[in-house]
Amino acid sequence: MLEKTKQYINGQWVESHSNETIDVINPATEEVFGKIPKGNAQDVEDAVNAADSVYLEFRNSSIEYRKNLLNDIVKEYENRKDVLVKAMTLELGVPVTASKNVQYEMGLAHFKAARDALDTLSFRERRGNNIIIKEAIGVSGLITPWNFPTNQTSLKLAGAFAAGSTVVLKPSEETPFSAIILAEIFDKVGVPAGVFNLINGDGMSVGNPISENKKIRMMSFTGSGNTGSKIMEIASKDFKKVSLELGGKSPYVVLEDADLDKAADAAVHQAVDNSGQVCIAGSRVIIPESIKEEFTAKVKEKMAGIHIGDPQNMNVEMGPVINAKQYNQIQKFIEIGIEEGATLELGGTGKPEGLETGYFVQPTIFSNVDNNMTIAQEEIFGPVMSIITYSDLDEAIKIANDTKYGLAGYVYGKDIEALQHVATSLEAGVIEINGAPRSWDLPFGGYKQSGIGREWGDYGIEEFLEIKSISGYFQ
Repeated sequence: MLEKTKQYINGQWVESHSNETIDVINPATEEVFGKIPKGNAQDVEDAVNAADSVYLEFRNSSIEYRKNLLNDIVKEYENRKDVLVKAMTLELGVPVTASKNVQYEMGLAHFKAARDALDTLSFRERRGNNIIIKEAIGVSGLITPWNFPTNQTSLKLAGAFAAGSTVVLKPSEETPFSAIILAEIFDKVGVPAGVFNLINGDGMSVGNPISENKKIRMMSFTGSGNTGSKIMEIASKDFKKVSLELGGKSPYVVLEDADLDKAADAAVHQAVDNSGQVCIAGSRVIIPESIKEEFTAKVKEKMAGIHIGDPQNMNVEMGPVINAKQYNQIQKFIEIGIEEGATLELGGTGKPEGLETGYFVQPTIFSNVDNNMTIAQEEIFGPVMSIITYSDLDEAIKIANDTKYGLAGYVYGKDIEALQHVATSLEAGVIEINGAPRSWDLPFGGYKQSGIGREWGDYGIEEFLEIKSISGYFQ
């Protein structure tokens, strides 16, 4: 049993004022494997006061100091690899291979990217006898989701530290231990007391007080649209800056000349990686009518071969979803897809055979999906693929953009002109052509209801900066 029932405030592990705890459940076994504190408003107040007491000092620290601090974090993060991998596999249920090769590596990459961005990011710009200064915004509230326990947490923290902003972090109560390990890393490398504060708890008891606190200058949130809207509403009362990375229903556009084996394989991974719990998942697969039968047969064959089971097994490719609520929500969406007339090609409701314990979902494929159907418009956040057909490229682009979201988009094919035309026509902030790997210094964020602002690299640092102009500055 992992019992981490203290908060990290002002450089110390302290008891929560609530004297209450939250059970943390392993989604693969449905058993409690840990306990964390259920923080309250007084915990938040203490953390904010600690961050506020040192924000000017940290704001005015040198770029070289902050770069060295991030470099020390990188080294200690690497030292704690095994512990981080174990924690993420237990709390998220992600297969251990993905914990090592994806989850762990993403968190590390963000600290490196922020460190390296400080080599070229300019905090001062002269214009004649005038100067423009970028300085840390001040105390920032960070609220992070459960689906990538180190990724979103690390990218926000790295950006804030590089900018010189102090923070109060509330991670998801579903996956809190990765954040606790990060706190241990920061403590060991000597992040100054008050610069980083960790308050574990739920949204009502901790998230709301963070959003409401008048000493917090900025809220950075990743999660659902509903929660993001509430945070924006609360933050608007005292005009906090708000950065939101929300949901997606990303199109995966396949061109007629695409290598269907490669395109089908990539489409399957878009659906099942992280059990489909990925905000940028290309879950709407948009293909030419002419290849519908061949492509559908290929994705069915490939998805049927996905090895589902115990996340500790090195051969497992897909684990459970995070909890019973998420499992039930996915089941409901699958039922709606059937009711609305989509053709169930693979999977369906219920658990995979032999996996009665754990929140395991059958990888599911629907064909004959109309883009107006619920399963094509709502974010399912599970391993469910919707196949939609088009007659020409203009129709494909129209279908792809016909959504309230605009986080990501994908296009797969051979014709360079057509690939570029689709990529530049998609209304989304993150576009990939033929699965090209993303550089960690590229901006990440969405159009429309997928969010406000950008993260990653220098763009992520900019989110935590205010801009000041001084006229008549002669020095």
